[in-house]
Amino acid sequence: METIQELLNTGIATEGSLLIVKKIYDTLIEETEKVLLPRSEAAIIFGSAQIPGSSIDVDLVTANSMDVRIVAEGAEIPLDNANYTSTNIRPVKYGVAIRITKELMEDSKWNLLEHNVKIAGKRMAENETNLVITALDSAANTVAGGAAITIANITRAIQYLDDSDYNATTIAVGNEVLNDMRNIDTFVEADKLGSREMLATGFIGRVYGLNVIRFSTNAAPSSTYSKYAYIYDKDQAYAIAEKRPVMIDRFDLPSCDMTAASVTQRIAVKILRTSAVTKITTA
Repeated sequence: METIQELLNTGIATEGSLLIVKKIYDTLIEETEKVLLPRSEAAIIFGSAQIPGSSIDVDLVTANSMDVRIVAEGAEIPLDNANYTSTNIRPVKYGVAIRITKELMEDSKWNLLEHNVKIAGKRMAENETNLVITALDSAANTVAGGAAITIANITRAIQYLDDSDYNATTIAVGNEVLNDMRNIDTFVEADKLGSREMLATGFIGRVYGLNVIRFSTNAAPSSTYSKYAYIYDKDQAYAIAEKRPVMIDRFDLPSCDMTAASVTQRIAVKILRTSAVTKITTA
């Protein structure tokens, strides 16, 4: 019989079982970061100091609610005035509790509590994008596209805003819509586009003066939203009210021999003017 030394010399031994001591990589590979909608897109952001109670009222001027008329010489000047509406935004509490046994904390390769709190923070950010998309979904006008979005769909959606005197600033798109836009030759061919932005970044940053923002399907209310796009005036579209920013409270549960943390936030997103948003759907 051949000895182990002879097996190693002749290369018959299996690498990993005899030749190399197993090494476990000591850095945890994190999940990929989702593409979220930035807070800079909100028309107004109310912080906790601006919300003394449980909610806040936002007053809006009704568009075209005052008129001027021809007045005949010596005639009484007609009366008119602007109209106003009010909308209430009430932050809702979101949270998650994390509980880990002392044994896991003692034996784990990483600080499990700290890492889980970090993941919870990500989920809070993703939830905010979810709330924004849900608010935008209340758009007053919808453009129904076909199997793929077209230039005509985009320009018609812009016209809805133009007709209501809004300035379209942004188009937020799901993954499928973005893929459709990548396949529109007007946005790709250099002789039509006049730049290399598509080749360098994978999509056009501005289309017809609109900032193109992609949102992750996994941060949207459902996978269906991958087929949607929203064109809006970011100065009039929606507001964010955050009564409590993301807070982390750490505590112990001695009776269960566990260490724990609660991650909470009180936030709400509400559309201000439905006519300042147009929704585009594709099949």
